[in-house]
Amino acid sequence: MTATAPMKTPMDLRTHYLGMHLRTPLVASAGPLSEDIGNIRKLEDAGISAVVLYSLFEEQITKERLDLNRHLNAGTNSYAEALSYFPEPSQYRVGPEEYLEHVRRAKEAVAIPVIASLNGSTDGGWVAHARDLQDAGADAIELNIYSIATDPDRTAADIEQSYVDVVHNVSDVVTIPIAVKLSPFFSSLANVALRMEAAGARGLVLFNRFYQPDIDLEELEVVPNLLLSTPQAMRLPLRWIAILRGQRGLSLAATSGVHWAHDVLKLLMVGADVTMLCSTLLKHGIDTVRTIEQGVVEWMEKHEYESVRQMQGSMSQRSCPNPTAFERAQYIKTLQSYRPSGR
Repeated sequence: MTATAPMKTPMDLRTHYLGMHLRTPLVASAGPLSEDIGNIRKLEDAGISAVVLYSLFEEQITKERLDLNRHLNAGTNSYAEALSYFPEPSQYRVGPEEYLEHVRRAKEAVAIPVIASLNGSTDGGWVAHARDLQDAGADAIELNIYSIATDPDRTAADIEQSYVDVVHNVSDVVTIPIAVKLSPFFSSLANVALRMEAAGARGLVLFNRFYQPDIDLEELEVVPNLLLSTPQAMRLPLRWIAILRGQRGLSLAATSGVHWAHDVLKLLMVGADVTMLCSTLLKHGIDTVRTIEQGVVEWMEKHEYESVRQMQGSMSQRSCPNPTAFERAQYIKTLQSYRPSGR
């Protein structure tokens, strides 16, 4: 009897993120696509393994509180007895009900994990709404702490502590996992990561992109100018994920600059648990997810990898042959490697 070759098994793309088991490391990051339930279904159909919803902003919550306060107090100057009729606004269940309903609908529409995103600018103005998001069915919460330090009397230690306080306060009111989307602008990011974990974070999302303002020279106004990421932006999370891999027990998500399969592969090798996609989906469409996944599979087959877990962290600082490559020792070599055109 002639022996037959064993049946080829499908490539194992499974990974873990925030304690969740995901089919692949491809996750949709917070963005406008997730505003539509139909798009969330399309993302799942295309192969996305989890979706981070568009952000609920602290300013939205603050506006609702102010609107409620104004309506509750309307006419109380004319009727003194009305001053004690309504409870304090803080006793109301205020908050963007539309966002909570969107979480519920998304959970009903898809089987993949749905991660809520909270975007705040102060020391936890939206923390009280974390429990509402959990009750609405969110599988996890991504804290996007967007703050520009402009007060010269506020020290770096003060700012770091405010981040820690937010994470600690949120972890006190929810049982679902929390990820923190950080900016790269910390003097000691490794120490901040340690403190985030101690405060209750289960993962880090690296990195937040601070959108920079522009000037309209005709109207003489400061205007927003949204620029989508480029693949070059991937270098920063690549370095820091490589450094942090193995130092902490945190899940590590790479975001910003993840456009194609080779970006995903590089980030997995330095230690990312998941790679988050946004700009490439906005530029090229949701079906790009299939193209990226197929590219990852083809590369793994060509280089004889059997699973994503086999490659994860294989090129982290702790695992690569030259650990100093991620530090200053590579600086001079990098500069000397550049040759201007024409030489």
